[in-house]
Amino acid sequence: MKRFLAVLLTGALAAGVLTGCGGKGGADDKVIKVAASATPHAEILEQAKPILAEKGYDLQVTIFDDYVQPNEVVESGDFDANYFQHIPYLDSFNAEKGTHLVNAGGIHYEPFGIYPGVKSALADVAQGDSVAVPNDTTNEARALLLLQDNGLITLKSGAGLEATVNDIEENPYELEIVELEAAQVPRVVDEVAFVVLNGNYALEAGYSVAKDALAYESSDSEAAKTYVNVIAVKEGSEGTDKIKALVEVLKSDDIKNHITGTYDGAVIPFE
Repeated sequence: MKRFLAVLLTGALAAGVLTGCGGKGGADDKVIKVAASATPHAEILEQAKPILAEKGYDLQVTIFDDYVQPNEVVESGDFDANYFQHIPYLDSFNAEKGTHLVNAGGIHYEPFGIYPGVKSALADVAQGDSVAVPNDTTNEARALLLLQDNGLITLKSGAGLEATVNDIEENPYELEIVELEAAQVPRVVDEVAFVVLNGNYALEAGYSVAKDALAYESSDSEAAKTYVNVIAVKEGSEGTDKIKALVEVLKSDDIKNHITGTYDGAVIPFE
């Protein structure tokens, strides 16, 4: 928290200097403040910095390690945009918190995967095994749907993207579904049979989708469209020059090539 406050205060001082020199609507329009998850979002933004600099924009990236503050700081106007979430989570957050955030552009897709815990193959599943999943609304549903797709559980008809453990209709292995905050899931790999992870946390845990996932959503699935990670902004800001420039650069061939060559299938550019 101290580090975040220091970064925020530094950014505020810098913004004050720029405003004093250029006036409102001047230099401020060339500064793009983005809140992001560390991996891969902030890493991708770092690749975009020099390209945006060539276009006259100063991209400033602040890393957050949760799924709440990045939306709050955009809603408050302290940041111009964030880059960490998919559309179902954005919609759910708006509905629950009364915020006014919108999708300014889809950038990449992270396949959700089932990864080894203390067991290295889904065929080894046994009665009473435990499986760790994210506990936030949309990601838990996504994890449960992936478990269902691989024959481990059956959900009630129509549960869909709002499924919770209460919607498990059949559990032939009597699996214990361990619900944890998303960042905590990789930390229990030595305690559970399997973990179900979003792409960024899989990367942070050192997993490769191509090499380590026991099962994952295919790149041509409907999930790719549903769970594309987006640049989110406060409603009304999506048409500003600097946000359009940010999205354009992040969707450029240079950034697409970087994503494809860096993340070993864990991050896929969204077309």
